Amino acid sequence: MLILGCDNNNLINSSRQKGQIQVIFGPMFSGKTTELIRRMRRYQIAKHDCLIVKYAKDIRYDSNNIATHDRQCLSAVCATTLADLKNMACNYSVIGIDEGQFFPDTVSFAEEMANNGKIVIVAALDGTFQRKAFGDILQLVPLAENVIKLTAVCMLCFDEASFTKRIGSETQVEVIGGTDKYMAVCRKCYSKEMNNKNLKEANHTEGNSVSTS
Repeated sequence: MLILGCDNNNLINSSRQKGQIQVIFGPMFSGKTTELIRRMRRYQIAKHDCLIVKYAKDIRYDSNNIATHDRQCLSAVCATTLADLKNMACNYSVIGIDEGQFFPDTVSFAEEMANNGKIVIVAALDGTFQRKAFGDILQLVPLAENVIKLTAVCMLCFDEASFTKRIGSETQVEVIGGTDKYMAVCRKCYSKEMNNKNLKEANHTEGNSVSTS
């Protein structure tokens, strides 16, 4: 039997385990990468061959390793497209993907690898700073065996935080940053901040209209 995308020489290990997809969702600062590292180290202790992938443009804390906000690190391979790592991935039994929302092919790659007998663990934002779906990452949900959503601590009221708010005026979806660009917020504080922002924009627009009339 030939498994798509993998050399036949790599089929033995894949046939000994059942493939699966595990997804770790959550807002910024919820511990997604920390949980990914914990799971990957657990598999490493069990003598699995583990591949960790990080988004190449994310060099906030370390350019060669996945790193948490408190600087826990784990050696990783950098990429901007997961398909480029397909041949390499076939040599591993467990594949961890950090910042999965940034890769354009996370869903298709994870599904193919899981079907090839790999354990695939994806850590990703589920929503943008506008609380919209981040690309097609949510399509992993019906394909995964295990999905969790972590929460952070609201940086305004210290309640449980499920959302990410951007600090600043950038409007593009992909803006990589830490506490300099984002904060974790609860529902109430997100709504309050958005109302304040809309009010400021309305006042600014009204002021410009008066000055030009």
